[in-house]
Amino acid sequence: MRRTLVSICVIHAFSASCWAEDPTTDNAILELQATNIVGTADFETAQGPVDGYRATRSASATRTDTSIHETPQSISVVTKDVVEDISATRLQDALDYAGGVGRANNFGGQGLTTFTVRGLTTGEFYRNGFPINRGYPNMPDANTIERLEVLRGPATLLYGRGDPGGTFNIISKQPLAEPTVTLGSQLDDQGMQRATLDASGPLDEEGRLAYRLNWVGEGGDTFRDHVETERYAITPVLAWQLNDDTKVIFEGDFMRNNHPLDRGVTHFPNQIGSASRDTFFGEKDAGKLHNDNNMAQLRFEHLLNDNWTLGGGFQWLDGTLQGNAVEANGVAADGRTLGRNFNYRKLEWTDKDTQLNLTGHFNAGGFDHTLLTGVEYEDYDYTSIIQRSSGAVGAYPIDLFAPAYGQPRPALTRTPTHDEENLKTYAAFVQDQVALTERLSVLAGARFERFEHDYQTFVPGGRSWQASGNAVTPRVGVTYDLTDTVAIYADTARSFKPNTGASRQGGGFEPEKGKSYELGIKWEALDSQLSVDAAFYQIEKRNVLTTDPVDSTFSVAAGQVRSRGFDLNVAGNLTPQWRVIGGYAYVDAEVTKDSVIKSGTRLMNIPQNSFSLLNVYEFQEGALKGLGLGTGLKYVDERAGQTANTAFSMGNYTVVDLLSYYKVNEKIRLNLDVKNLTDEHYEEGAFGNVYAYPGAPRTVQVGISYTL
Repeated sequence: MRRTLVSICVIHAFSASCWAEDPTTDNAILELQATNIVGTADFETAQGPVDGYRATRSASATRTDTSIHETPQSISVVTKDVVEDISATRLQDALDYAGGVGRANNFGGQGLTTFTVRGLTTGEFYRNGFPINRGYPNMPDANTIERLEVLRGPATLLYGRGDPGGTFNIISKQPLAEPTVTLGSQLDDQGMQRATLDASGPLDEEGRLAYRLNWVGEGGDTFRDHVETERYAITPVLAWQLNDDTKVIFEGDFMRNNHPLDRGVTHFPNQIGSASRDTFFGEKDAGKLHNDNNMAQLRFEHLLNDNWTLGGGFQWLDGTLQGNAVEANGVAADGRTLGRNFNYRKLEWTDKDTQLNLTGHFNAGGFDHTLLTGVEYEDYDYTSIIQRSSGAVGAYPIDLFAPAYGQPRPALTRTPTHDEENLKTYAAFVQDQVALTERLSVLAGARFERFEHDYQTFVPGGRSWQASGNAVTPRVGVTYDLTDTVAIYADTARSFKPNTGASRQGGGFEPEKGKSYELGIKWEALDSQLSVDAAFYQIEKRNVLTTDPVDSTFSVAAGQVRSRGFDLNVAGNLTPQWRVIGGYAYVDAEVTKDSVIKSGTRLMNIPQNSFSLLNVYEFQEGALKGLGLGTGLKYVDERAGQTANTAFSMGNYTVVDLLSYYKVNEKIRLNLDVKNLTDEHYEEGAFGNVYAYPGAPRTVQVGISYTL
């Protein structure tokens, strides 16, 4: 079936009728601020398309349509053009060039990968301002992304509980004013086969009702032995302009991902070496985990008058992760025999999130204000059951370096996980952006949030618990324009995130609390076509869970960590032909207080130095018109594989990608890419103190897109 889908796209793209010139327009329907509707191509909005690689406006950091240059926070926008140029299929491909963003746990290829930003691990992801990282969500597909915005530092004021390192917000593709249909296909020499559809246009003569529909079908082999994948998704969007003042948008995203649980390679202390990057220590006949994720958003915006806007909406998430898997227990005394356990899991979650925001523009006290107030209510439910076979090191063994598959499945004899959880949050926030002078502006606000956390375990001897609390997370930022193109800024903010688990005494834990300080500069170069920003920062986080010194089987919320460093980011169009995006990050992240781990211990997955740069040149004239050539360079320093006194290390690496495409005409685009040109052996990120996921070998990818 997958081969048929890809073949249809390729055959259709090369049909005789496709070679006729027929320019299509990419203008979108009426721009409305809070509902993330794409604006016209004549000017950029915070939710709309970007010309090339340089975005000038963003709503993610303020929830208002604000110039990035005037926002007192480091922001990177990865545009749709970047996603297309690198032939990205997943969100993480685009994040590689966001600057200072690293990969951490990919949950065995199943769900939403966690990342590192400014020395701390984060799993905070939003779609059009709504949280989509609850439960075990699938990795968002690149085919649905209009722009991907990375916020460095805490974003708790606007988004609630989260990690202080950074936050990601996906602005999804929205309906267009002109009818258009694009078919796409991608193949690679590792076995991946992918077909896509992107269709949009009006549904009535007046253009008040419009749609967009994205569909993805993907599957095939991978570079990992016995690891085959399947992925299907459909993303419908309907936008309805009820009248001149009111717009309503329905957006859905329904995805299934079928993938074996593939933790990667192991790094047990007594191993005599590392297994090949191709080696899968599971069993093919164990089957795949089936990860279903359903999302529905209903967003609206109503213009009360010329100065005040009411917006918001409701999001519903529902997901399951179910199936069999094989995981490691440990390595025997010979240093090469890996003990394993066979297991079954069924995880289910539902999340309901309601938001209501009021935005006003007015003058008071002789100053111009942009005032934002809002309320939010979220109700998250999660249930899980995991059954396992014996956890003995010698059970269900396999040789790491000469694996022989096909052993009989052991019996499921343990149920270490059987629980349910509910987390409710209630929040209200206020934010004011004030222009004190033509060059000096201030952003200040605070969020007031209450959480009620209820955890119940059905495992004999387990401890159920309840926790609740209130949090106030303020933020203050100042921006000053030194010149028309250079601005300096300072920002400080707080964050919080509820902890999970039960203490030795039987209760819950105090939430993690963080604080951040940032000082930066932003420069609009080359007639404002290239943005360059740099920042120094320090982030401190306390109430981190660490081992209870009285009983090591429990935890206490007593740990503290600190991250400080410098990041430099560039994005833009050096010339009409030459586009660049990337960044450099220096990070010093360590434990500052812990009951077991020594102060000064490095945090896992955090490189001290990292660098990425994407260069693309597209010929605009002559015989080579429409040909684009580019290089992608990624360097990552050595990293600790765990936050521990004695940790395995993942070596530094440099990956070079070559990309090329050719726009045959307005309808046909071909691409040929060579990823990891030098066939570098490296590990992307670590998880669980013993696992590390290997990077892909040299891969050749080809593709075609055809716009009807």
